[in-house]
Amino acid sequence: MFRVKRISRYFKGLVSGRAGRARDAGELQELRRAFQARYHCFKLLLNANSKALEIMADMEQALRGGQPFGMSFVKAACTSVTVSVMQIIRNLDQLAPGRYRRLHDRFKVIQRDIQAVLASRQLPRTGRLVVPLREVGREMADEVGSKMANLGEILSRLQIPVPDGFAVTALAYQRFMEHNDLQAEIDRRVQAAPEDQVYALSADIRQLIIRSPVPADVESAILEAYARLEERRGKGVKVSLRSSALGEDAGGASFAGQYLSQLNVSPENIVQAYKEIVAGKYTPQAIAYRFHRGIRDEDVVMCVGCMAMIDAAAGGVIYSRDPLGARQDAVLINAAPGLPKAVVDASTGTDLFLVARSQPPVILGKEIRVKERKLVAAAGEGLARVDLTGEESRRPSLTDDQALELAAVALRLEEYYGCPQDIEWALAADGTMYILQCRPLAALAPERRWSRRLARRAAPEPALLSGGVTAGPGAACGPVFQARRDADILRFPQGAVLVTSQALPKWASLLSRAAAVVAEQGSVTCHLANVAREFGLPALFGVPGATALLKEGSLVTVDADGCRIYAGKVESLLAGEEKGRNLMEGSPVLQALREVSRHILPLNLLDPDAPDFRAERCRTLHDITRFAHEKSVEEMFRFGKDHRFQERASKQLVSDVPMQLWVINLDDGFREEVEGKYVTLDNIVSIPMLALWEGMMAVPWQGPPPIDPKGLVAVMFQATVNPGLDPAAAAPYAQRNYFMIARNFCSLQSRFGFHFSVVEALVGERTPENYISFQFQGGAADYHRRQTRVVLIGSILEDYGFRVDVRGDAVFSRLEARDQEFMRGRLKVVGYLVIHTRQLDMIMSDAAAVHEYMAKMRGDLERLCPRDRS
Repeated sequence: MFRVKRISRYFKGLVSGRAGRARDAGELQELRRAFQARYHCFKLLLNANSKALEIMADMEQALRGGQPFGMSFVKAACTSVTVSVMQIIRNLDQLAPGRYRRLHDRFKVIQRDIQAVLASRQLPRTGRLVVPLREVGREMADEVGSKMANLGEILSRLQIPVPDGFAVTALAYQRFMEHNDLQAEIDRRVQAAPEDQVYALSADIRQLIIRSPVPADVESAILEAYARLEERRGKGVKVSLRSSALGEDAGGASFAGQYLSQLNVSPENIVQAYKEIVAGKYTPQAIAYRFHRGIRDEDVVMCVGCMAMIDAAAGGVIYSRDPLGARQDAVLINAAPGLPKAVVDASTGTDLFLVARSQPPVILGKEIRVKERKLVAAAGEGLARVDLTGEESRRPSLTDDQALELAAVALRLEEYYGCPQDIEWALAADGTMYILQCRPLAALAPERRWSRRLARRAAPEPALLSGGVTAGPGAACGPVFQARRDADILRFPQGAVLVTSQALPKWASLLSRAAAVVAEQGSVTCHLANVAREFGLPALFGVPGATALLKEGSLVTVDADGCRIYAGKVESLLAGEEKGRNLMEGSPVLQALREVSRHILPLNLLDPDAPDFRAERCRTLHDITRFAHEKSVEEMFRFGKDHRFQERASKQLVSDVPMQLWVINLDDGFREEVEGKYVTLDNIVSIPMLALWEGMMAVPWQGPPPIDPKGLVAVMFQATVNPGLDPAAAAPYAQRNYFMIARNFCSLQSRFGFHFSVVEALVGERTPENYISFQFQGGAADYHRRQTRVVLIGSILEDYGFRVDVRGDAVFSRLEARDQEFMRGRLKVVGYLVIHTRQLDMIMSDAAAVHEYMAKMRGDLERLCPRDRS
């Protein structure tokens, strides 16, 4: 706005009587208005272009960085960059009406391609709302979810007992969501919610779903299916309702314990329980799990299984192989009296049976623990805990024959599915073994844990604690954080060791921030152990006294392989530990970002003077921003040419600098009017330009640093794949660098070599209005060297009080609301950096050279602008 207000006076000078073109006041006024309008459009275009490039830098950083992000980021980025590019095109249209019509056509094609990637998976409109379990097979996973598809397969193809019941399908979920227009409202709330408000967001969305009515046809289908179940299993049969989301129980993303189950539900509450399972898609742990695993919210369709309730005498989990590789030839069976929920939730002690993977199976070993309580179906509805005492608490949950029967079933399922299996089971009072869940087991390579353990030196310090079982391999160090209640989830710090009494599934939402997990109760087969292994976290469960002995905030090292915990940081245990897994790799969200990025990020239009630098050759949004930027500059200077005052629009600066510098006087940046083609420095009165120039000239540039061989090879390679980096290629910005000035304003857009920088500053006596904006990007070396350079530039700018944001190989910085003298000093720093960071990217792999140049630069800057002035 500052510059727009002064354009009228600038333009008046351009079209004054001395220019000999304005014949009367009416013509002058008309030309003035025309120029103001064009300049306004030009500025809006540049602002939109800058915004689009910032968004593209964020997207590129997300692709490279390995940090988790959700589909909301992808959609928001695509929306923002599309809107910005649309604004660019509209303003270019204002600058040159009808001249670039084909740009609209290319934009529409690119936008359509982006929307095709973002579109949610469309479910078939035909199909059943409810399917009896005996009619389900694994080929129906997209209709009933993986969990119910597997159970139907086991029942119908393998004839292994599974509780009788039915599946409420994806079509029913779709009908429920559409009937209440829920998805659009959920999407709005998800995108609007701050990342640290996941718990409030969870409660908000779940209540929204639970309060919504189930469509009449869906409710009728559920109740009719239950009536048929009653005919087979008896009047008033209680049921369990379990999540069976699309993608749940798939290989590599188990969702173990992240969704809900409702057990021992009476007939009158089935429909309400159905809604609660659907709402369970948005538990805090499920939201966090999807986010960190890169799973699109819209791809998770919540099907529901409804099965006759088994009031189990015993239950638990089988691993057909040891996921840690310690017992390669054993089937692991964890069992407890009562319902298996107590085992997967780690809410009670469990017995462990090791069964040889032989034919026939034989018992290798048993660990029978004291079970303090069991979980049973309550007489009315829901569950009840029953205390166990005396002999009953020490009695094995299974007989040897029952353990052998379970092992045989596990081996049969592994053979059928072709990979190790994680199986939940229940033993009915009549002795029938029922399979409640079966999914792939994410097993580690057998040699991984033990080869790492043998290679590690023994810790010299005595252990604070020892014992327990390795639920997730590895070692890690961090401060202790004890999680006791739900409110603790909000306080959990990054990199802490999670210590808790029970390895409950709800703590899974903390695993992305945890260094390790320690629990007093829990087993290798519980849900939290499963998720910890997916996240690559060391986990040590069943550690007596952990919550009493590990003090809040104390630094500890957890050696999960050795089942020990040490005070402080034990380097010998941490040496060689792998960094945390990139959970986003291979995920649907990362894949979606990669697919949309193909239509957004690549730059194909490199040379503005090439014959193919045309609107119809734009293949990406980045191409459109580049094309529109170049053409907008042409159109601005075309205006002066068309009205025959181009010679007055810019003046070449006379200086000793071996580069072409041009000055456009927006208002009162010159001491006096300049008639010819050139302007000298003593005629410049722009406060920010003179300060910037002083920094540029303060220390003579000695030329590029000696390029190390790797840097030279990188430059040569980049030049072969990117013609735009060829110094011989003609490009207007490689030749001219423009200052646009007024007395208190300066904008410098420059290309020096392979580097592009933008400086904009407003410096005057009104301190609140003062600001400096500096952007730097580019280089001829490889990405790592370019990125390293901007990190160093950013660190210098931060030393001088700038707010800095490094994105990829670009640095964006800003300083504002400081007095005039302070701002002049900081502009000297910026001017110095504009000149002296040239070609430093090519030495960024040489640590000694980097240190030498950075020390010199910091010394130069300290002499030029001491930092002791606040």
